[in-house]
Amino acid sequence: MSQPSIPKGTRDFSPEEMAKRNYIFDTIREVFKLYGFRQIETPAMENLSTLMGKYGEEGDKLLFKILNSGDYLKGISDEALLERNTNRLATQISEKGLRYDLTVPFARYVVMHRNEITFPFRRYQIQPVWRADRPQKGRYREFFQCDADIIGSDSLINEVELIQIIDEVFNRFGIRVGIKLNNRKILSGIAEIIGESDKITDITVAIDKLDKIGLEKVNEELASKGIPQKAIEQLQPIILLEGNNQEKLDTLKSVLQASATGIKGVEELEFILNKLQIIGIRSQLELDLTLARGLNYYTGAIIEVKALDVQIGSITGGGRYDNLTGIFGLPGVSGVGFSFGADRIFDVLNQLDLYPKDSRQNTQVLFVNFGEKEEEYILPLITKVRRAGISTEIYPEAAKMKKQMSYADANKIPYVAIIGENEMAEDKIMLKNMVTGEQKLLTVDECISEIASH
Repeated sequence: MSQPSIPKGTRDFSPEEMAKRNYIFDTIREVFKLYGFRQIETPAMENLSTLMGKYGEEGDKLLFKILNSGDYLKGISDEALLERNTNRLATQISEKGLRYDLTVPFARYVVMHRNEITFPFRRYQIQPVWRADRPQKGRYREFFQCDADIIGSDSLINEVELIQIIDEVFNRFGIRVGIKLNNRKILSGIAEIIGESDKITDITVAIDKLDKIGLEKVNEELASKGIPQKAIEQLQPIILLEGNNQEKLDTLKSVLQASATGIKGVEELEFILNKLQIIGIRSQLELDLTLARGLNYYTGAIIEVKALDVQIGSITGGGRYDNLTGIFGLPGVSGVGFSFGADRIFDVLNQLDLYPKDSRQNTQVLFVNFGEKEEEYILPLITKVRRAGISTEIYPEAAKMKKQMSYADANKIPYVAIIGENEMAEDKIMLKNMVTGEQKLLTVDECISEIASH
């Protein structure tokens, strides 16, 4: 019989790993709530009509499609099957797909529930998403996203607050990060001044890969998309722009003066950077013109975050998407948001060993089981200990003491409570510290105080 397995790009998580993941989710959730965000959830699957065309051509290829229920080939002719046109067949045999991110489902949610929502609407969402990507280090086919979005307001104060949230979360984790900032209007302005406005998507998809494939390959991809050599040459100094943030802004004001759209993007970035300078954040913040994120729905600010001490891809990203709800029939509703990549943050915290010790701990005390008489004495005590907020177990059967102690060791339970005939006679508990080996004879209230103090 063959060994069972799981699909590539997915993972099982042990109880210890789940304790770590919950530390991540709880930390992010606390900060979201601190900034006034409210939680929603959406289904794992959406209608393909909701998802298709929202992520660009490359994104559409990465959607997991779900076969229709029952005889999904019903109504498909033999000629169509023999033609083997997979794109056409997919639309006929699949009406639903697993969500690719949480932003598009959120836009769909806003349109469907617009009469129940008070704008501006600040929502957060912590759920898994799926992408039919090639699995590699830091890249999974199933992973969690932790999104925060503000919709129904075009104020740039929202971008400022989202960057503050990013800074606060990573400060709580102890992860040093670099926050990169760009604006889609600047990218549009660049395409405009080199005379290639209709190729804005091709340009942004290509330059977004600069870190991964290098300048030469980016230029090759631009050429392959039909962008003239002269235009590619004009792009070089813009892509490789140097200096501090203010110097970059000053250069862009000069370069983009003929583009009203480009200048608008520069002004928006300047507003955000000035406000953040007044507030003061702890993370590095850099204006990076190569940041495009390759997604069709961004229209303003673009944000991406990378860990400085670990080689891994983006661990947070987002931006403004003014036109997204318009796709679903609700035009004129501006939104901005971002997503924490929980699985990559998990990997970063593991590599840097930054988890607090109490995040890994589950059961705090194990009651040893000597038999039925002791069980009946112990059960009311366990109830009292649990009511004091202390995670407690009783070993389920009267096994040998060595086996029960080994169980506590294997599960990293810091205290073992031993109650035999002598302890019952004195109405006391022998509490053993499994780390130091120290034993104390205590009342149940003293046990609670001892465990709670550590």
